[in-house]
Amino acid sequence: MWSLAWPWVLLALPLPWIVRALLPEARGLSQAGLRVPTLTSFETLKDRSAAEQLFNWRFWLAVLAWLLLVLAAARPERIGDELDVPVSGRNLMLAVDLSGSMDQKDFELGSRRVDRLTATKAVASDFIERREGDRIGLILFGERAYLQVPLTLDRKTVNVLLMEAFIGLAGEKTAIGDAITLAVRRVHEQPKEKGDQVLVLLTDGANTAGEVEPLKAAELAQQVGLRIYTIGIGAEQLEVSSLIGGRRRINPSADLDEDTLTRIAELTGGRYFRATDTASLQDIYRLVDELEPVEEPESGFRPVKSLYFWPLGGAFVLVAMMCAISLLQRLTRSRAAALRAGGATNAG
Repeated sequence: MWSLAWPWVLLALPLPWIVRALLPEARGLSQAGLRVPTLTSFETLKDRSAAEQLFNWRFWLAVLAWLLLVLAAARPERIGDELDVPVSGRNLMLAVDLSGSMDQKDFELGSRRVDRLTATKAVASDFIERREGDRIGLILFGERAYLQVPLTLDRKTVNVLLMEAFIGLAGEKTAIGDAITLAVRRVHEQPKEKGDQVLVLLTDGANTAGEVEPLKAAELAQQVGLRIYTIGIGAEQLEVSSLIGGRRRINPSADLDEDTLTRIAELTGGRYFRATDTASLQDIYRLVDELEPVEEPESGFRPVKSLYFWPLGGAFVLVAMMCAISLLQRLTRSRAAALRAGGATNAG
């Protein structure tokens, strides 16, 4: 469907004719004129002038250019078909641990062993893609917490910046409390009617840095209505080479503070999950999808494409043509006059 954003601008169409009618005509030179004894010889020339004025190409090009300019000012646009767009109104933030311990290679992705951050990126990326309609933000934390992506509907940008994160970017230690506090601050800045506020926090350790204790940060989150889902990541056992030969089993997640993560989730109305491998991490994100479902699509949105640049470009082309043709004709007349003057001189 075609439409005009500002149809009232079309009232300006007769403006040139109104201006011509209201303004006084320019006065000619009173002394300029050709004195002849009779006007009989000029009747044919007079009729020819009227006919030429009717088919004056400059006049009609100028009229067409004016019509195109007014049409461009009215902002023509094409309104597309109605689309179903899911808009949940939920603010969902991801907080990802980048501390040094995330370098532990106790996860498998496909047929190869990878570190915890690589597995997190792969699974969280799919989770982000499914969150259509949610405003998503990204917090990266280690010894310090940083807001990498503010709340946005642009899931592609969130994914790209998550993939660019690397271990040690925010320091080697773990500041869980600061990460939660940063999320609380962002939620507090949002208008109250913005909908549900959710934080998914993933870490593989205990709070070893930062200015705010995790449980104190959880109390602040509870006050602003921020629901936190905590995920403890890391295998429960891993075979490593022994210094005396052979292999032995160790617990690579011995530093994981599950009690604190569980308490954070309980205080804010969320849940704590334990991810010991890639499959369980995928299951956890699917469960979060079920707990925080994406809204069903709502009809009523129509994409609008502005088309004002087409008539505007056409008007500029017509004006350029008029100027170019007028300049060419002037040069042609000047050259013809110079040739005539040269011929008269030679004849003399």
